[in-house]
Amino acid sequence: MEELLVPGLGQVRVFLLHDDNKPRKLKYNLGHTRLLTFGGAWSNHIRAVAEAGARHGIETIGVIRGEEHLPLNPALARAAACGMTLTYLDRDSYRRKDTEEVLAPLRARWGGDVTILPEGGSNPAAVRGCAELPGEIDGDYDVICCPVGTGGTLAGISAGLPEGRRALGFAVLKGAGFLAGEVARLQRETYGRTWANWSINLDYHFGGYARTTPALDAFAAEHGVERIYVAKMLYGVLDLARRGAFAPGTRVVAVVTGQPSTPVEA
Repeated sequence: MEELLVPGLGQVRVFLLHDDNKPRKLKYNLGHTRLLTFGGAWSNHIRAVAEAGARHGIETIGVIRGEEHLPLNPALARAAACGMTLTYLDRDSYRRKDTEEVLAPLRARWGGDVTILPEGGSNPAAVRGCAELPGEIDGDYDVICCPVGTGGTLAGISAGLPEGRRALGFAVLKGAGFLAGEVARLQRETYGRTWANWSINLDYHFGGYARTTPALDAFAAEHGVERIYVAKMLYGVLDLARRGAFAPGTRVVAVVTGQPSTPVEA
């Protein structure tokens, strides 16, 4: 971990932990012969599944939101280069991607042995992978913060926390009150229980998923982080610290997710 030395934090100390949550989410989802998953045209999850498939000899299918656009953007080109088969769903069907109405034709098309991963990869296997993160942190801390898109990373971190620590997620979506229910659902499906050591802040979405502002762009450039997930979380952490939301002396670990070079190991 590296300490982030910025003015205005008072006695609160903020540490950056670079850790890609995509390999953690996929670690216990490997071992299948064929994986099908969902994502947008710039999805890091699609890229990570494709790379894991190439590395471990797993056939992968990516169901992409919207229409095909050629040439492929760099994210989809990388997925295709890894051997992923790309197919597309119109936006209306994509919104219903978790229903049998949409899933049944996909299973029929790709065979009964296909394993379906949800968008973002958040399922019980992903939660178990993310739960290993707290135990790998060297040094003392009080709060772990992470971005929240689908809830799997926060659900796992919370479950893996030692006694007395807490987790704080920062929603990257607008109108994301439903995410609290998703985190609780994922914990129940994984462990048969929930934890009370986590919460989600909904105030730093900057207009919604993939939305930004000049202030956020400048912040992301200043700190060298990507802006869709990490910049929103880190901006929120620093703003809350300056507003006195953390008690003096609190040690905050901010998880910097999304390092595309991190390999996915079984």
